[in-house]
This record gives sequence, structure tokens and C-alpha cells, in this order.
Amino acid sequence: MKSQGVWCGRCHARTLMRRAGVSAKQSKKYRVTTASNHRLPIALNHLDRQFTVDAPNRIWVSDITYIWTKEGWLYLAVVIDLYSRQIVGWSLNSRITTCLVIDALRMAIWRRNPGPNLIFHSDRGSQYCSDEIQRMLRSNKMICSMSQKGNCWDNAVAESYFGSLKTERLFGMTYRTRTEARRDIIDYTEMFYNRHRLHSYLGYLSPIVFVELGELNEVA
Repeated sequence: MKSQGVWCGRCHARTLMRRAGVSAKQSKKYRVTTASNHRLPIALNHLDRQFTVDAPNRIWVSDITYIWTKEGWLYLAVVIDLYSRQIVGWSLNSRITTCLVIDALRMAIWRRNPGPNLIFHSDRGSQYCSDEIQRMLRSNKMICSMSQKGNCWDNAVAESYFGSLKTERLFGMTYRTRTEARRDIIDYTEMFYNRHRLHSYLGYLSPIVFVELGELNEVA
């Protein structure tokens, strides 16, 4: 409403919603999806909940979630640029393996071509601690960072995206096939979340608009 020039405070919005019989969807509680009970090396928490970044491709965060379909589970891995909250890489697969994360990270690198010393933050899941991911990070001169064990707040931005996805798109949906779910998740991520969803952190701009305005300011 603010972007359309209409001012409406929270209390007034709450009153209007109550009169219209409208209620907000509630996201479910956090659940651990990756296995951290392993003997693979663990990285330090270089991010340390510093979620405010002043330039793109400085810090990326990543996580995995799951979506139920009548064919079985579908797993989603994402890579998010903290500067704009944009999903720069994603991957969907019927198996929660290291390849799931590799494909998401590969997409992000292909799209952004980041410079050295980018911090890549995740939880301590075996997928992220694997030799394959660690070699990929080293070959691209990235710094690996990991959350404390079982602490979702250390990766709050990724959890926030999953909450938005499940509340705004997946809530109440029953997918017959993984292909159907995949199509809907890609549409939400690429066409809505990145391009149109407004973020209070970004001054109520969408991630792509925020990046474009930043680029224009640099030129000016």
C-alpha cells in the first residue's frame, strides 16, 4: 500500500483485516533438515549474525528445506546474497545429497561471478561439510562459515525465505508430482520473490529493484 501512495499503519490494517474476516497465514516452527552428527571438519562462524552487508557478492548464505508431494519429498537448496536478499542460486532434487548444494552454488557462481574472499555461510549439515563442497569453495576462493550446532538464528535470513515460501505459496497446497511442486517453487522464487516481493529490510523494495537502484547510484 505504501508503494502505491496509500498510508496505512499496522493498527488500521489489523482493524480492516478483522472487519473483512481476513487473517494472516502463520508459518510453522523451525525444524532441522540437515544432519550435523558427523565427523567432517566444521568451519568457524565468520558471519556471526552480521546480516547487514553494504555491497553485493560479499556474503552468501545457504540452507536446505523440504516440500511434500504425493510422489514423495522434494528438497530445495538456496543461495542468498545478504546484500539484496536475492536468491542467486537454487536447486531442487528428490534426494538430499551434496549434489543438491553443489548445483545451487554452481548456479550462483555462474550468475554472479564473485570475486575472492566471499563468505559462504551455512549450517553444519554433512552436505556443506563434504569434501566436494569444500573443494568448490576453495577453488573459487570463498571463505566457509558455519552456524553453531542446531542454532537456526545463525542463519536467520535463509530461514526467513523458507518461511515466506511455505507461508505465501506452499501453505494449503497439495502437489501431485514433484514436477508440479518444482514448477510452483521456481515461479515463486524467480518471478515473485526476487522481482516483486517487498522487503522491509530493503526499504520495501524487491531484491532485484534494490540491486538495480544500487547500480544506478554507483553510476551517478
